[in-house]
Amino acid sequence: MRKLLPNIRGRGADSNPPNRFQPLHIEPDPDGYNAADWEQEPPQTVYLLDTSKSIIARNDSPDVGFEYTINPFRGCSHGCIYCYARPTHEYLGFSAGLDFETRIMVKRDAPAILRRDLSSPKYQPAPLAFSGVTDCYQPIERKLLITRGCLQVLHEFRNPVNIITKNHLVTRDIDLLRDLAGWQAVSVVISVTTLDANLAAKMEPRASSPRRRLQAVAELAAAGIPVGVMVAPVVPGLTEHEMPAILAEAAKGGAFAAGFEVLRLPYAVKDLFADWLQVHYPDRRDKVLNRIRELRGGKLNDPNFNTRMTGQGVWAEQFKSMYKLAKKAAGLENRKYPQLSTAAFRVPGAVKQMTLW
Repeated sequence: MRKLLPNIRGRGADSNPPNRFQPLHIEPDPDGYNAADWEQEPPQTVYLLDTSKSIIARNDSPDVGFEYTINPFRGCSHGCIYCYARPTHEYLGFSAGLDFETRIMVKRDAPAILRRDLSSPKYQPAPLAFSGVTDCYQPIERKLLITRGCLQVLHEFRNPVNIITKNHLVTRDIDLLRDLAGWQAVSVVISVTTLDANLAAKMEPRASSPRRRLQAVAELAAAGIPVGVMVAPVVPGLTEHEMPAILAEAAKGGAFAAGFEVLRLPYAVKDLFADWLQVHYPDRRDKVLNRIRELRGGKLNDPNFNTRMTGQGVWAEQFKSMYKLAKKAAGLENRKYPQLSTAAFRVPGAVKQMTLW
């Protein structure tokens, strides 16, 4: 195992591993590394303009649950160390490590592009999912209002939307979400990994605390907005025992449904997560990694669509049983995510042509 650099406060990763598409990589020398300099000048988040000409992406993965997605940002300053989206930053020439959480691409024109696409005669109304890759409510959204701008467009067109987030900031948009709920055109899922604030601060350093996420569930439910909770990811050997408590707390807040996913570690995320364990939980490192291997056919990642979300083997079956019992105990046993409707869809300002006979 390589010698590790000191942990960087407020960041999930502590390094930039090689980009698998780049032939050259600069590796700092840990022996000549000055931790004091790093603490005085930690890596700052930089926001870069993304000039994409389209905003609706189609997903053909059979295990995701939605077909069309909108991602206002590439990269995510939440810094979740386990994030499966980290390797997507390599397509931009960045690293899946610190770059992913400090080099954020922002799509400032997303609302205008979305309006254009929804106005097209070729557009067939369908539910659109926010945060299929990176969180649409990461901290910079408070200032840039890109996600809100997109929601305003969807509100005008009455187009259904699914949202999944780790950030309490979603409650800012309750005014729009409440109306969409009236047209059966919205559902929100709050992702909760742990109720341990100390663990969350290390594992998801810039996401909302567990307490604030549960507050978001309660505030959305009180506003009549269908809101569920996703226990994701379940980290074997570290967080699986919390599943019953998470579901119970979410149900108290008014969650209408629930789900869970098991940790997956594609590409560079494997080493990033192993290093993170060595820094924060060295006594549990081998236990966690070995249990992941037991879930993943002897490997740290299994990309198979049939098993990547749940794993396989004894531990996978145990997690399923635990989830089933916890869901029943929380009163969520027969709850399902609502079927969103496109019945209210309209193109604002469109003139209906009368047929003359």
